[in-house]
Amino acid sequence: MIEKNITNAQLQKQAGFSANIITRLKRDDYISLETIESICKVINCKVDDILEFVPDHNSKKGVDG
Repeated sequence: MIEKNITNAQLQKQAGFSANIITRLKRDDYISLETIESICKVINCKVDDILEFVPDHNSKKGVDG
């Protein structure tokens, strides 16, 4: 967000979500795809610009389930 010159409060207001979402982002907690879409619209980016897929190494399931 530093590159986009926007504060957490500005993002919250422009994307229309609660302060709880900022806390969830900081804690790497779950947020909805709808929220991610809102963030991308506000800062004019693609989802892969702000998200990274990290496999769960604790999972016992294989690729095929």
